[in-house]
Amino acid sequence: MMCTTDEESDGEHDVDATDAAFTSLLEDSAEELYEQAPCGYLSTLMDGTIAKINTTLLEWLGLERSAVVGRMRFTDLLTVGGKLYHETHFAPMLQMKGEISGIALDIKAAGKQRMPVLVTSKVKISGEGEPLLIRTTVFDARDRRSYERELLRGRQAAEEARREAEEARRQAEADRERLQEALAVLQQNLLPAALPAIPGLEAGSYYHTASPDLLGGDFYDLFPLDAGRWAFFLGDVCGKGPQAAAVTSLTRYTLRAAALHDPDPVTVLATLNTVLHERYSGGDPRYCTAVFGVLEPAADHVEVHLASGGHPSALIQRADGTADYLPTPGGMLIGILPWAQFTPARTRLLPGDTLLLYTDGLTEARVGPERALYGEDALLAFTSTQPPAGPQSLIAALTGLLAGFGDGLDDDTALLALGVPAPLPTPASEDPK
Repeated sequence: MMCTTDEESDGEHDVDATDAAFTSLLEDSAEELYEQAPCGYLSTLMDGTIAKINTTLLEWLGLERSAVVGRMRFTDLLTVGGKLYHETHFAPMLQMKGEISGIALDIKAAGKQRMPVLVTSKVKISGEGEPLLIRTTVFDARDRRSYERELLRGRQAAEEARREAEEARRQAEADRERLQEALAVLQQNLLPAALPAIPGLEAGSYYHTASPDLLGGDFYDLFPLDAGRWAFFLGDVCGKGPQAAAVTSLTRYTLRAAALHDPDPVTVLATLNTVLHERYSGGDPRYCTAVFGVLEPAADHVEVHLASGGHPSALIQRADGTADYLPTPGGMLIGILPWAQFTPARTRLLPGDTLLLYTDGLTEARVGPERALYGEDALLAFTSTQPPAGPQSLIAALTGLLAGFGDGLDDDTALLALGVPAPLPTPASEDPK
């Protein structure tokens, strides 16, 4: 006795179902396939009179066959816009090519509704080549039209979002430009508009802004103390932005006021330390580095007395082409502690000598493939290769150096150079003949 497994039973059932489906298809008549097709069929005479139409299309139109066949033309099924398109484009193209495919039209459906359809027509030709009738297929395009409308809405929404984003971008750029202009004005107000002219002395300065979107904290100044002496300072406030700018402003005015009261460099820096520590000793400490000095011109030289608080040492370029730092070791940051030690130093500038003060944006620039710090040794070597042509010439050379750092220069940099002009060479007298 043979046993039948469950899998064999399922297989036999599938075969039976498939056979039944094929049998049903074979029993479909051509007439039923035409009448109940999932699309509309109609045939018209060459003048457009409807000779045959299937049940599907009649149901879409909500019309009886007797009211359509022989009584209506194909254009009678179309909306006004569809009729106009049929006359101007559809019919001429069909006559010229003999067939036309996938044309979007609207028909007048049941209930006076507009029904979007896709129409394909082809002319039947007799054996003698004469046109006999036109066969037309009409496909329901309502889902497609809805899909197209959704696409259109999506495209319009995307376009509107793009326009809004573009407008927001333009507004942001305009706001940034206005902010940069305002910051540039504020930055200029933290620096002297121009260095004063000092008899027997030449001065030059430069300020590099690392970011136009942030206020820097570097500062410098040169101003008279009395009839025979001048004061100068250069420094760097910790941080950036409005708060750093406020500290910079306070520092500049404090240094000026203290210098007029007692111009001793150590005393001036001590006064600044007291002011900053008292103002910012809470939860938001603020401090700076600075060099303050006094110039006292004499007949053939200038005496320099300065002090440093945590700032890089000044650099001196001599008239003979040599260069070296003026050491100020041990100077403390200004504003951190209630009492701070500051280092004084003295030097004498002879004709052709230049004193250079700078902030650490210069020496802390990143250079080379490995982004190493530029450093004080490199600055000394660079200065030693420059001709001793005075402060403005040295500032011009350093400006070119800074520009060469590119994006490696990521901090603000202030430069101040002071020097005694070298005497002009006297022309050689001509030998008498």
